[in-house]
Amino acid sequence: MNATTEQYSCFALVRDMLDTPKIISRFNPDQVSDVANEIVRVGRLLLTGEGSSRIFPAKNAITHARQQGWPLELQTEAGRQSKEYDLTNWAVFALSNSGRTAEVIELYQSLSDQGHSSLFSLTAFPDSKLGSLARRAFVLSCGPEGAVAATKSVIEQALFHRALLEHIANRPALGLCLSTLSGQFREALTLPISAELVAKLTQARTIYWAGRNDGVAEELTLKTNEITRKRSDFLEGTYAVHGIEEVMDPSDVVIWIDPYAGSMTKFEDVLVKGVKLTVIAISSQVTPFPTIRIPDGGDLSGFVQMAAGWNLLVEIGIALGINLDKPERARKVGNEFVG
Repeated sequence: MNATTEQYSCFALVRDMLDTPKIISRFNPDQVSDVANEIVRVGRLLLTGEGSSRIFPAKNAITHARQQGWPLELQTEAGRQSKEYDLTNWAVFALSNSGRTAEVIELYQSLSDQGHSSLFSLTAFPDSKLGSLARRAFVLSCGPEGAVAATKSVIEQALFHRALLEHIANRPALGLCLSTLSGQFREALTLPISAELVAKLTQARTIYWAGRNDGVAEELTLKTNEITRKRSDFLEGTYAVHGIEEVMDPSDVVIWIDPYAGSMTKFEDVLVKGVKLTVIAISSQVTPFPTIRIPDGGDLSGFVQMAAGWNLLVEIGIALGINLDKPERARKVGNEFVG
């Protein structure tokens, strides 16, 4: 992505993406300290939301907590399924960029009717419907987005959840990392992408994203639909070599986020040699596949990987001549509450 040319900067989506490093550098991780103490007293936390407001923010934060071995009882689920659970002894934190997402509002209305008090929210706008149902409502600092596809808000939401879980575990460390992360994010966002790889992706029948269940590849799968208008699928872990190869085609591409070292040979044998498709890696390490090399973000690598994925998707959209800001059917608010 070239931030200095009109071909890119004419799109609000690109401008939103390029705002993100500044949002990272000025993020205040201590804003969550008081509510973290309240959640500690409850002892259990459900992170809910719909689409981009849950996939990366909740899953990436929970993955980090589990990797650290923090003794937190954590769960994430979308609004409608959460409504089927017994949440009597749980704190619930709902994210909605608009604050008007029907599924989470209906969940909060139901919980409020039951006398549930440990309800918290994070939205992009003050005085939202969701915020009115929460005991404590937070507002993002990133401001409104100019494109339909959510980008900078997703990263700030993910930073918020990361900071929240750190404070719950009494291990606040994010503030010391934000300057470095901001630089790494910008670097991954503006890395030159091989024209050959972009051409291959523009011709792909389906773009598959493979990787851990940490929200990165799954969120980029959604962004592939919104930004490139291409079919995509998320293949968790090593799912890509456990049966789906039967319906893959040589024109398909698998983009593998941070490949498992012990699985690379199997992917090459089954997908590259067997199906004869292209595997592209996004990684800080050398791989046997065409690789988009990114800085090593340590335990914040998911953020850097996301930036590289955005970069790649913008290049595909530009090459296809797509209006990156205005999908034909997708809406800014997926399912808006009316009531």
